[in-house]
Amino acid sequence: MSFVGKNIRKLRTVKKLSQASFAELFGLARPSVGAYEEGRSEPKMETLIQIAQYFGLSVDLLLTKELTVNELYHFDIFQEQLAAPVAPNTPSIADALADVTPYVAGNRSLEYIVNHHDPTFIDSLPWVKLPHQFSGLTRAFEIRGAEMQLPKQRGLRHKDLVLCTRVSKAEPALQVGGIYVFVTQGKMLVRRVAQKLAEGQRLYLKADNADYSSQEFELAQALEIWEVKGVFTTHLRPPAPAAPQLAALGQPRAHRAARVEGKG
Repeated sequence: MSFVGKNIRKLRTVKKLSQASFAELFGLARPSVGAYEEGRSEPKMETLIQIAQYFGLSVDLLLTKELTVNELYHFDIFQEQLAAPVAPNTPSIADALADVTPYVAGNRSLEYIVNHHDPTFIDSLPWVKLPHQFSGLTRAFEIRGAEMQLPKQRGLRHKDLVLCTRVSKAEPALQVGGIYVFVTQGKMLVRRVAQKLAEGQRLYLKADNADYSSQEFELAQALEIWEVKGVFTTHLRPPAPAAPQLAALGQPRAHRAARVEGKG
């Protein structure tokens, strides 16, 4: 299986190139770039060589290994982006406002991983106003997938929006049973903490959906940790069957009828 599509998307994101800009750079049609990233087709060898040479990578690396954001930053062409790092603890405008929450759509998760520390990027995200009284930084993340969905359409469902508060990485007060969003170099992971291991430096995480396996997670892998405090959904639960309620309503009447017959 080739990783070229995933790697092209990461290269674009780290270099802040749109699909149109990437296509123009290599003489491609914009829909072709989308097809590569979605795995519907792969670039010709000539195009692969051009991409590899431009970004200072080998063709073999593009094809056979899914590169992490951290690995990409070690290549020369990306070093310029590290030359002027953002000052630590510089708040974004959105994070300084108590009544708005930056919203990270599912299709922007990779952008968020790359730029989570950049106040300018945070301010470029859509803002949402949600009813809460939490202090400190908040984020709203779109759920992707069914990992946290429970039977009977309960739990966190695909496209639900979760409201989260920031957890300090220096002193991560994680609660067993709590649901958290872990931002890592490769993905955003939404899981429930089932157990703390190795003095709290390693966690045993589980998905609420029994079809997905549990896993161990090193806290050192996390770029950010967010605790899920609430969920906003457009999914309506189906009404409960009426038969049990009707049967319950009929019981007192049947009981009275039995008493009358008994007296007769």
